[in-house]
Amino acid sequence: MSVVYPGDDLYHYTHHVSGIFPEDTDELVTLTAGGTNNVFGAWAEITDGAVTLSSKFATMPGHIVAIIIEDVNQVDERYTLEISWGAAYTIIGRTRFMKSGVLVNVEHSRRIRSFHIPAGETVYYRMKCETLGKTAIAQFRYYTF
Repeated sequence: MSVVYPGDDLYHYTHHVSGIFPEDTDELVTLTAGGTNNVFGAWAEITDGAVTLSSKFATMPGHIVAIIIEDVNQVDERYTLEISWGAAYTIIGRTRFMKSGVLVNVEHSRRIRSFHIPAGETVYYRMKCETLGKTAIAQFRYYTF
């Protein structure tokens, strides 16, 4: 019989090899803000156009470790991003960022200490910006166990 101790979860946060989504340099995850200023858009599945982030958790549970914002198309305005899983849209992470001049004003890696994403669940996002319909390019770091 195997015993799981509360501290074992901490081990997963600190010792793992992260996967990168999307995997190839010619693939992008484009996130779109809601259709009204400062209002979240509808929940949408995270995809690089052909592959979903959910597919990485198809057979094993896991975590999103970080979100890296690579670029945005609206300068000097704030974006807020939420990540969730499942039909109830259980929120597992939030981040806020903006681009000032030529730089995206965030840490290189926005750490997300998400709850477990159960195997087989769909992973969603929704985003808002000060101006409607703006976009951000992101990559996700994740791991499964």
